[in-house]
Amino acid sequence: MKKFFSLFKKNKATGERNTFLLLGAIITGLMLLMVIVGLFYTPYNPTKMDASAKLQGISLKHIMGTDNMGRDVFSRVMYGSRITVAIATFTIIIGAGIGTIIGALTGYFGGIADEITMRIIDAMLAFPSILLSLVFVSLFGTGTYQVAIALGISFIPSFARIVRGEFLRCKNMDYVEVARLQGVSDIRIIFVHILPNTVGVLLSSVMIGFNNAVLAEAGLSFLGIGAQPPHASLGKMLSDAQGYLFNRPSYVISIGVVIVLMVLGFSFLGEGIKRIK
Repeated sequence: MKKFFSLFKKNKATGERNTFLLLGAIITGLMLLMVIVGLFYTPYNPTKMDASAKLQGISLKHIMGTDNMGRDVFSRVMYGSRITVAIATFTIIIGAGIGTIIGALTGYFGGIADEITMRIIDAMLAFPSILLSLVFVSLFGTGTYQVAIALGISFIPSFARIVRGEFLRCKNMDYVEVARLQGVSDIRIIFVHILPNTVGVLLSSVMIGFNNAVLAEAGLSFLGIGAQPPHASLGKMLSDAQGYLFNRPSYVISIGVVIVLMVLGFSFLGEGIKRIK
C-alpha cells in the first residue's frame, strides 16, 4: 500500500509529480464510485416513468434533470454506467486475455504459425474495431452480451500484436538464456520469466483498450444494437437524448460529460503508467 501511494509523490530524480496518474486516479475513482454506488442505490427508480415530469431541467430534485419519459437522468446515468463499464470490462478480459496468449506464444516460438497468425491479425487490424464488431454483431445478434463478445473478439488482434512485440524484444535477453540453460521449460519461461516483464506495457494498453471499448460500446448502443430496453447503457441514453439537443441540451450534455470523464480518467491513467520509472 505504501509503495502504491509513493507513485503519486514527486520523483526524487526529476522533482516532478506524476500528474497524469494522479488526475487519472481521481477521475476514474469518482466514476467507479458512481458505478459501485449505482449497484445498490439510485435516487430514483431508473426505469420508472412519470408523465408529469417530462424533460425537466437541472434542479436540486433532479441534478441532471429528467428525460423524455420523466425518468431521473442521474439515476439513469448511474444505472447505465454500470452496463457500459461491464461491457468494456468483459471486452478487455476477452481481448487482453486471448490476445496475450496468442502474442506470447507466437512471439516466443515464431516460425510458420507466427507468420500465419500475424497475417490474419494484419487483415483484422485493417478494419476499425467498431466496423469489425458490426460484422460479429451481425453473426451473434444484438444485445448486451452479444456486443461484449463481438467487441472482445475485435480487440484480440491489437493486444496480440503488442504482446508479441514485447516477447520478441525479451526472448533473447540474458535472464531468458540463463533460464534455458537451467533447463526451465518454455511454458514456464513464457509465463513466469517473460510475461511479468511486459506488465507495464500491457497495463498501459489495457487502459487505452478500455477507453476504446467504452467508445465502441457507446457507438454500437447509439446505433441501437447494444443494450436493449428497458436496460440502457450510456450510448443508448445518448441516442435517446439526441432529439432533444436544442430544447433540452442539458439532457444530452450531462450524459456526454460522463462518457468523456470516463474515457479521460483511463486515458490519464494509461499515460501516467507509461511515465512510471
